[in-house]
Amino acid sequence: MRKAKAATRPKKPSSELTQAEAKRQLDSFLAKYSPDVAACARRALARMRELLPGAIEMVYDNYNWLVIGFSPSERPSDAIFSLVLPAGRVTLCFLQGAGLPDPAGLLEGTGKVVRNIRLYSSGVPDANILDDPEVLSLINVALNRAKVPLPAGARRKLIIRSVSAKQRPRRPVR
Repeated sequence: MRKAKAATRPKKPSSELTQAEAKRQLDSFLAKYSPDVAACARRALARMRELLPGAIEMVYDNYNWLVIGFSPSERPSDAIFSLVLPAGRVTLCFLQGAGLPDPAGLLEGTGKVVRNIRLYSSGVPDANILDDPEVLSLINVALNRAKVPLPAGARRKLIIRSVSAKQRPRRPVR
């Protein structure tokens, strides 16, 4: 007999969660991390919200990490960016970033589609990387090249897409 999948949906379907309930749930996901990682993630989230005011935020609290995707629609394949939080780190992923011009060499990764910038690693001070003009330029270029553009004048929406019942520790094991 097969085991049931570990990933589960929130108790209420995400379409039925109020924005306040979704925010509380996201706050509870961030609280699982060490204080320095959670603080950096909150700053990064606030900055991305400033930069992408009309984005749909899709949250996945998976087995390995917490992911917050930023998309022009509720389709995950349209997402342009995501914040990824494995234990002890915060990373900004450019989900359509493989072809981005990167003269400063900031983007990491060798895959066919995604590139990333590490915003925080445990033990390394947070450098407020999302305020760096070169990073802001990469974000603008990614927005301009997105397969589906962010709609002008749209309102931000937070959606909890999935929550895994079984998860790796969110704080580095010592």
